[in-house]
Amino acid sequence: MRRHTTFIKSLLLSLSFIFSSIAVAADDPSAVSDTKVLIETNYGNITLKLNPEKAPITVKNFLSYVDSGFYTKTIFHRVIPGFMIQGGGFYKSMDKLPTKAPIRNEAANGLHNNRGTIAMARTNDPHSASSQFFINVANNNFLDYSSQSMGYASFGKVIDGMDVVDKIATVKTTRRNMHANIPVDPVVIKKMSVIK
Repeated sequence: MRRHTTFIKSLLLSLSFIFSSIAVAADDPSAVSDTKVLIETNYGNITLKLNPEKAPITVKNFLSYVDSGFYTKTIFHRVIPGFMIQGGGFYKSMDKLPTKAPIRNEAANGLHNNRGTIAMARTNDPHSASSQFFINVANNNFLDYSSQSMGYASFGKVIDGMDVVDKIATVKTTRRNMHANIPVDPVVIKKMSVIK
C-alpha cells in the first residue's frame, strides 16, 4: 500500500512538472516553434516566422526588443538592391539607439541566408549582434557559416509581405556623413508585434 502511495505521489509530481513546463512555454513566445512577428512599415506590412529551435538565443534576443517596443519609429537605414534591407538601430535623425549586451553568434545552426530570410547584423566581431537585423532579398549564401567565416545568423523568414521587402529594396538612397545606402525618404518601422 505504501509503495502504491509513493508511486502515485511520484506520478503526480511528474505531471505537475510537465504542466508547469508547458505553462512556461506558453508564456514565453521564444519557446513556441511557430512564433510570428508583424513588422508594420510606411511601405506596408511584413510578417516573419521565427525559428527558436535552430536559433534560440537570437530569437529570444529579437523578441525581447520587439516586446519592449524598441523598434517603434526606427528605420530601415541601409538598403542595397539585390542584396538586403537592414534596420533596427536608428531613428530618422540617424541617432543610434542604445542596445543591450551583444549575443553569441548562432550562424552555425544550419539555416541559410536565402532570399526572404531574416538574419542578425553585426560588426567584424562575430559575436557583436544586438538589435540590428537584415532581410535578404537574394540568396546571399556567402553570408552563411563556413570553415572560412563565422557567418551571419539567420533566425527566421518572411512568410507574407515579400513584395513590401522588394519595394523597400528599390528605394532611392543617399549618403549621410559616414552612413551610406540610406533611403532618401525614410522607411519607417511604425511598430513590431508578436502575432498568432
